[in-house]
Amino acid sequence: MHIALELVWVGVKVLCSFGWCLFRWLSRAKEKSVAGEVCLITGAGGGLGRLFALEFARRRALLVLWDINSRSNEETAGLVRQVYRDLAGPGARSPNGRARETADGEEEGLPPGGLQVYTYTCDVGKRESVYLTAERVRQEVGEVSVLVNNAGVVSGHHLLECPDELIERTMMVNCHAHFWTTKAFLPSMLNTNHGHIVTVASSLGLFSTAGVEDYCASKFGVVGFHESLSHELKAAEKDGVKTTLVCPYLVDTGMFRGCRIRKEIEPFLPPLKPDYCVQQAMRAILTDQPMICTPRLMYIVTFMKSILPFEAVVCMYRFLGADKCMYPFIAQRQQATNNNEAKDAI
Repeated sequence: MHIALELVWVGVKVLCSFGWCLFRWLSRAKEKSVAGEVCLITGAGGGLGRLFALEFARRRALLVLWDINSRSNEETAGLVRQVYRDLAGPGARSPNGRARETADGEEEGLPPGGLQVYTYTCDVGKRESVYLTAERVRQEVGEVSVLVNNAGVVSGHHLLECPDELIERTMMVNCHAHFWTTKAFLPSMLNTNHGHIVTVASSLGLFSTAGVEDYCASKFGVVGFHESLSHELKAAEKDGVKTTLVCPYLVDTGMFRGCRIRKEIEPFLPPLKPDYCVQQAMRAILTDQPMICTPRLMYIVTFMKSILPFEAVVCMYRFLGADKCMYPFIAQRQQATNNNEAKDAI
């Protein structure tokens, strides 16, 4: 095709994509079913990971929970089992409206034995641990079709005060782990052209702030990884393997406790409630939305950061109090560390 005609055709496709997105937004796209799908969630022991597990359990997915803390992971599993028991109660029905077919909990579209949850203690920051645990999952559960890369850590130190080991740990868990888990489970998704990879990143993977250089670098890295992976799947014409990038603003899970923006602005941009954040993310995942930023104001901030001169961005940050918003959080972390050191010395 002549390049001029091809350019016109590309322009038409771009306009159509805008129209399609507007239509999906106005019509609220129908959510897909994940009943019977094997869903693996990293960092499932608490925070957003636990809430993701409960949401997928309510939709009758078979859960595989990974966390470095086996105790908290088992606590999440207990909550998931309670959800399964509630679903299997009298009069429980499958997502397609059909009642349960057997007395032992089996249901059409679900694996033999009914709904189950599997827990594994895994340090996703260690490549060997990921690959070994992934092999156990394949042997004991089956192939994973929904992968939620959620695990994350934060060091809470200024760059020059942050030990190299903590910087490496942040990069390994927040970024490198996504490579290992995806390499472990993507091949089966490609073979069947079916699956979904969810990357839980952060708004700090789209724009940054002072004092959390290692965290921002790790989240920027994982956003780049996710976008490149999405393009690779499109280039391979594997349209059945979906991807969703989740970039929330500050979530009130305690991970960044103490973080503060300007007090006059804070009522208009408070920390997100974890339940709200996960519900918005689940809506995006189940409608195959490529990316979700919460709140939607983050889209505007990202766009403005892309077009404004750097000094203008600095002015905006200072007005919002976002330039040093992490300093109170870092101070609290440092105080906690000092208190622990004092206790150890007694």
